This record gives sequence, structure tokens and C-alpha cells, in this order.
Amino acid sequence: MSTTSLKLSEELKQRAAKAAQELGISPHAFMVDAIRQAADAVEQRSQFVGQALAAREEMRQSGLGHDADEVRTYLRKRIADNQAPRPDAKAWRK
Repeated sequence: MSTTSLKLSEELKQRAAKAAQELGISPHAFMVDAIRQAADAVEQRSQFVGQALAAREEMRQSGLGHDADEVRTYLRKRIADNQAPRPDAKAWRK
């Protein structure tokens, strides 16, 4: 492992130390975990955006999409009954 220095304001350092103490871990472990969580969140968001852009391009290429009201109804039914059938894609171009 490599070593990295962080310059923190005294106030942030104290907040991190207090939070770490409440969790029963060292301030170092708290900061490492906080950085890991932040990096994970950025990576997850990047993947989500990439998937959304790919889906959008697929929709543009195919000309097929789903009606928003049908999707909402499907999701409500899916929550209540895991066996709800997916709505069919429909042509959205005129």
C-alpha cells in the first residue's frame, strides 16, 4: 500500500475522529472507508449513465420504446407480485 497525506481543516478532522469513535474504528479506517465509498459511488453513477446512454441509443436505432404509464403500472404490479409481465415495446416514431 502507498501512503497519502490529507490536509484537513481542524473542524473536519475532529468530525471524522468523532464519527470514527462512534463506529468503534480508527480515524484512518474511517477515512479510508469514506474514500472507498465515494469512489464506488462515482463508478456506479458512471456505469448507470453509460447504461442509460446505451439504452437511449438502442431506442433511437430500433424506434421502439415503452409507454411511461405502462411502465409505472408494471412497476407497481411487480412490487406487489414478482410475476408481473413486462409491457411490450412499441414504435414511438410516427
